[in-house]
Amino acid sequence: MAEKIKNFFKKKKSDAKFKLAGPGHKLTESTTSFDKPTTKNQYTVKPRNNLSEEARRAAEAAEARLQSKQQQDKNFNTSFAAIQAQVKRELEAEKKATSERKSSQSPVLNRAKSSDTEVEISPVLAVNGVYFKCPMVGPEILSKEEWRKKIREFLYAQLEFEQGLTAALMIHNLNKNREKISICVDTLCKYLENIVNNPTEEKYQRIRMSNRVFSEKVLPMEGALNLLLGAGFIEQNLTIDDKEEKYLVFSQDRVENLDTLRALCDALRSAEPIPLELDRNLQVLSPSQAAKRTELPTTFYALTPEEIKREQQLRLDAVEKAMQLRTKVMREKDELREIKKYKFALIRIRFPDGLFLQGTFAVFEKLVNIYEFVRDNLEYEDMPFILSNATGQKLNDEEEMEKTLVDLRLVPASILTFQWDPAVQDELSASPRYLKHEILMLVQAL
Repeated sequence: MAEKIKNFFKKKKSDAKFKLAGPGHKLTESTTSFDKPTTKNQYTVKPRNNLSEEARRAAEAAEARLQSKQQQDKNFNTSFAAIQAQVKRELEAEKKATSERKSSQSPVLNRAKSSDTEVEISPVLAVNGVYFKCPMVGPEILSKEEWRKKIREFLYAQLEFEQGLTAALMIHNLNKNREKISICVDTLCKYLENIVNNPTEEKYQRIRMSNRVFSEKVLPMEGALNLLLGAGFIEQNLTIDDKEEKYLVFSQDRVENLDTLRALCDALRSAEPIPLELDRNLQVLSPSQAAKRTELPTTFYALTPEEIKREQQLRLDAVEKAMQLRTKVMREKDELREIKKYKFALIRIRFPDGLFLQGTFAVFEKLVNIYEFVRDNLEYEDMPFILSNATGQKLNDEEEMEKTLVDLRLVPASILTFQWDPAVQDELSASPRYLKHEILMLVQAL
């Protein structure tokens, strides 16, 4: 608002200056149309007599005073500029001193901030995070936490249009504990079904809000109260047995018919969390970039950062035990336990031209999903190809296609080598390009 006021007065001042300048005219118009002459040729200039000695001295004195005044103004302006520069230097020095003082007082905090920044933009991270899509809500690609916030906003925005069904989705999407959600859904359905099955029984049309079951199992669940309000309940203070309490009271006037309650029960039981689709976070890397970017962010782990640190310490403590002779079964068991720490896998496909195609996958996705990912980005999508693991084993038979990334030991990160199927190798050997042109444009600058 203050900025608008400033602009308002600025405009008023500008308008006033134009008015003082007199009426305007077009450059193509002749100036002779004005009443007052504007050039010297239109005046009658009378010759002046030579100045007297006294007048000459007065003129010289006036000129001297004018020059003195100009010199004073000049000195003042210079002095003012110097003052401005000095003040600026002092302010900068004070700001620097304050910054250094804060740094010396809280080095741990500063290191933590620096560390957070490194996690976000570290050049050694293979990928900055895990991202998702949600076509039901919007076209954005966001982290899971960002989608939780956006879904919450989306559902609350829909409440005024369809309160009952939206509230059913809220219960399943905005509460985390699945067991508590199930208990809440069963309780709400019982309230509604009691009314449907006993439409004349008043006791089923009232819910005492201080009731233990309601206050502990229903009210704390986000969206539960909204569902009851959408089902025709209203909050009222009632006096029963000489005791005034707050109740939710069903009013059939607030719903079309009892079939609305049946529909809400069905919605409660069939509703599920709004699904998120894992985004591949597609990247194309040069060989030098692939060599540098090797670390995975913490979002790839199924454990919290604290649990990860504890696991690392336990591994260090178990180094001596690892040196002992172990059977193949023992080693495989330990390897599988290690793999289960991850929720996502980073897969890189190395092409003969040296480029890497990189994508993010859930650990229980199948090998066929990797093949589909590669095929979608190839210049010749219909041509058969083969992917091989680090040991050179070809992963292309039907049985392997249905195996998960965990089963194939491709977790948490693996590099697969691309080659055309021998049947089309000669046909495509002259082609210098493997990936689509628009995908090649994604090659990240060094």
